[in-house]
Amino acid sequence: MNWSRREFLKAALMLPAGIYLERFQALAAPHAQQVKITALKTLALDNVNDGCLLRIETDAGLVGYGEAGVTAAMARARIEAIQKVLLGQDPLEIALHFHMMTDQQHPFMGNIATISGIDIALWDLAGKILDEPIYRLLGGPLRPAASIYSHGGPRNILDVGECRAWAQKIREAPEGFTAFKFNISTADGVGGGWPFAETLDGPDFRKLATGFQNLRTAMGDDLDIAMHCHGQLDTRSAIGACKAVEPIDPLWVEDPLSVPYSEGWLELRRATRAPLLTGEKLEMVRGFKPFLDNGAVDIVHPDVAYSGGITGCMKIADYAALTRTPVALHNGPGSLIRFYASVHLSAAIQNFFKMENVLGKPGGYKEKMDAHQEPVVRKSVMAYPEGPGLGLEINEDWLRQHLARGESWWG
Repeated sequence: MNWSRREFLKAALMLPAGIYLERFQALAAPHAQQVKITALKTLALDNVNDGCLLRIETDAGLVGYGEAGVTAAMARARIEAIQKVLLGQDPLEIALHFHMMTDQQHPFMGNIATISGIDIALWDLAGKILDEPIYRLLGGPLRPAASIYSHGGPRNILDVGECRAWAQKIREAPEGFTAFKFNISTADGVGGGWPFAETLDGPDFRKLATGFQNLRTAMGDDLDIAMHCHGQLDTRSAIGACKAVEPIDPLWVEDPLSVPYSEGWLELRRATRAPLLTGEKLEMVRGFKPFLDNGAVDIVHPDVAYSGGITGCMKIADYAALTRTPVALHNGPGSLIRFYASVHLSAAIQNFFKMENVLGKPGGYKEKMDAHQEPVVRKSVMAYPEGPGLGLEINEDWLRQHLARGESWWG
């Protein structure tokens, strides 16, 4: 029997598929080879500063949307190579496409941030072809709704009055958030240097201790507080910063050290009892593996637009589940595409913890991207979108209003 490499890989990839993938393949089988990919396009917006939107078109008129964690220009350059393995193919063969795009035996190193956007768009397309929301294709829901965390607002947490006023405001807000993260720079600029922070000393640690205690006093014990360090601290500074906030029982300390794994992470883990979280810039299981294998962090934090899309994040979550490590989902400054993709993931990840909020900016900064119904968070959770695919009906008027300077329409 003469098989092509693609046919061999397709058969091989079906054998070890996880439960969620087996269910998806069973649903997809009656629709196999009925739709073909005809084009991959990108779009840069003026309010998504860490990536671009991605669109997959088909000969059936169906369109899938994704979000890549790179600029539109970078994505277009990568798509020239990637489209060679996608054009003319069945969009439902997601596992095969993911392998072909990420296989390091190819003559180019797969740009995971671009592939992430393509993978999200493929899942959106699959949901539209099968008339199911993505979370159901992934085997969910495993919980009633997506638990959302938000961001802290006081500009100076050393100001007791400002902390009290902010705490009162968020308690009255309709979203009902129960968890917030705060930048360390809100403590009078501590660790706010760019491109890297200076080594912190005693006064810096005391400012952090005072500022985060002010937050705890203002917010009470029923709201969770996390500290975000943006990966700029050296090991000595990270240890001091973590120990400074231990008394307020932080939900986590995020990215206290630089992105790649190092022995510094183990030194920090041994030195503090504060929970550690990282992962927004890590790619694929290989990026998270040393952190998980060495027990260096308490929570992993992949970003669906950076870490490998929906397929990649499911693989990361499965690996993290081997050590009972919770998975939070980073969304940062992304669009509703990234946010909705994370909501769907939250329904299907067994060890899911919380996901980052992008809603609530002045003027419906993100919400108006959905032409059907603006998303809302209530009681710190969001309901799962019930439409096919992402469940996001793109508001094209909103997209046109937010095109980046010099950008053409789906260029």
